[in-house]
Amino acid sequence: MSTEANARAFFSSPYFAVVGASSNPAKFGHKIFAWYTYHSLPATPINPGSATISVDTQAYDTKPALSALPHPKETSVSIITPPPATLQVLKEAKELGIPAVWLQPGTFDDAVLKFARGKAEDGGYGGEVVAGDGGRGHEGWCVLVDGEKALKAVGKL
Repeated sequence: MSTEANARAFFSSPYFAVVGASSNPAKFGHKIFAWYTYHSLPATPINPGSATISVDTQAYDTKPALSALPHPKETSVSIITPPPATLQVLKEAKELGIPAVWLQPGTFDDAVLKFARGKAEDGGYGGEVVAGDGGRGHEGWCVLVDGEKALKAVGKL
């Protein structure tokens, strides 16, 4: 499947989560989570170090890990963590049956991409993956740059 098709599959989920969500407006974890809220998408912030994440003046309760999500098999996950943490998040996503992940630029290295794009039967993640070179931005696939096109393609915008 092409990355554009993976992006459409990603936004076909009824729920979303953002691993690495932050209240700090200077961080991409904040910008990505805010993007979901601005598009009125049901997104859960994942941050084990904070009970809430604030966007503008609204506070959102966080979950400490993907395993705390109420509907993991119906939740696509944006990941904004350093590569070693991303690999652990992907392993948890595989165990939970998370259908799709979006690895933001800077969240992966070759080992992460190998696992992410690997087939489940071969020990890889096995779900739909949006990551790597491409998209409309200069750093690769980014929900801030490429998300609206994929949302339109699935009729959510």
